[in-house]
Amino acid sequence: MSHLGLSGRAFIPLLLGFGCSVPAVMASRALEHRKDRLKTILITPFMSCSARLPIYVLFSHMFFEKYAMLVCYSMYLLGIVVAIATAFVISKIDKSKAEHTLLIELPEYKTPNARTIAIYVWEKVKDYLTKAGTVIFVASIVMWLILNLGPQGYVTDISQSFGSMIGRALAPLLAPTGLGYWQIVVALIAGIAAKEVVVSSLSVLFGISNVASQAGMSTMAATLGTMGFTAANAYALMVFCLLYIPCTATIGTIHRETGSRKMTAAFVTFQLVVAWLVSFLVFQVLRILW
Repeated sequence: MSHLGLSGRAFIPLLLGFGCSVPAVMASRALEHRKDRLKTILITPFMSCSARLPIYVLFSHMFFEKYAMLVCYSMYLLGIVVAIATAFVISKIDKSKAEHTLLIELPEYKTPNARTIAIYVWEKVKDYLTKAGTVIFVASIVMWLILNLGPQGYVTDISQSFGSMIGRALAPLLAPTGLGYWQIVVALIAGIAAKEVVVSSLSVLFGISNVASQAGMSTMAATLGTMGFTAANAYALMVFCLLYIPCTATIGTIHRETGSRKMTAAFVTFQLVVAWLVSFLVFQVLRILW
């Protein structure tokens, strides 16, 4: 970790990132120096959290069949590689190495009583709800308005919503990455609220009642195929979902831990740029190979 300019303690947040990015970002508090914390917070969202797994399972099964497991596994490896590469480049730019490489010091462990646990859990929950929770609440309202309102007011057809208009406007920007379809863009926007929402959003947008079933996946694959959506597009989509903007809960937690809106915006923008670049490279290479 020291060769990457990171503290050995950064291993714990990165490991937690495979479960959920929110506690992983919060775990960066274990790092003593602010610079180490910021580096760790920046690369932690690249770890493939469990919320992304439904996306991997759906598209790998639809387009890669017997190689689905390897495709899903490659997402976890790619996230690690991107995180390592990012940390390495940053360490070369700022010419710094972590001052403390010790992973962790184990204190004397004692069994806590129920009252201590209750007080500790309540303080953490209250802290989360009053800070990160407010960001999630506002973001959820904004997402609902975008996907359920249009120029004519409330709509039941998402294709008539402001979200679809935004999707059509942004589709050309994602076209080089193989994601230049307004339905895909709308699903990605919805995924900012929670990554697993991407799957349900696609189900609604394409009018498939049970996309998780074999029949639903076959219908989805056939529908996407008529649009020119191939296995290369599917892999690029999984890569983009792996690397792009983290969920609102994570964004709120990053803002809370950094204490800066500008830094939070910079982190989110960086992750979006990395997602575009890596997805573009992956799609163009796969399109040539296939």
